[in-house]
Amino acid sequence: MEKGKLIIVMGVSGSGKSVKGEALAKQLNAHFIDGDDLHPQSNIDKMAAGIPLTDEDRYGWLKSIAKIGHKDSENGNVCIIACSALKRKYRDMLREDNPNICFVFLSGDYKLIAKRVEARAHHFMHLDMLKSQFETLEVPTPDETDVITVGTAAQVAEIVKEVEAKLLKI
Repeated sequence: MEKGKLIIVMGVSGSGKSVKGEALAKQLNAHFIDGDDLHPQSNIDKMAAGIPLTDEDRYGWLKSIAKIGHKDSENGNVCIIACSALKRKYRDMLREDNPNICFVFLSGDYKLIAKRVEARAHHFMHLDMLKSQFETLEVPTPDETDVITVGTAAQVAEIVKEVEAKLLKI
């Protein structure tokens, strides 16, 4: 893995961004950051109350992620950040000033991901919010050449292996 890379592990809540991102970071000897930890309390409170975030709510959060990722990659590190990055404009915002960025899109169907969300305890994102995430999701298009798409149903080790192989090609 080249030094100074920022990898955003993206997808809807429950797709496994944190688990797979941490496993990928361990495999690549990279720094992992869970983007959920960077949400301001006001965003967490909204989501916990079942209120979907707006673009305005996400703006500062995305800027923080971009800035932290940029700083880490500029220092020559490989930085992996779990972040939903649901819309193209969010991904474009993260791309600003981050020339060494790529995205890993964890793709899965609603039924599979809903089961995962229902099984989680003590997380601010609840099942009733998952529908809004799927409605908001803009699946990356072929012109987003810095996006690797992998299915989220496989075992974590298999996904990490697939992502690692695909990272060498972009």
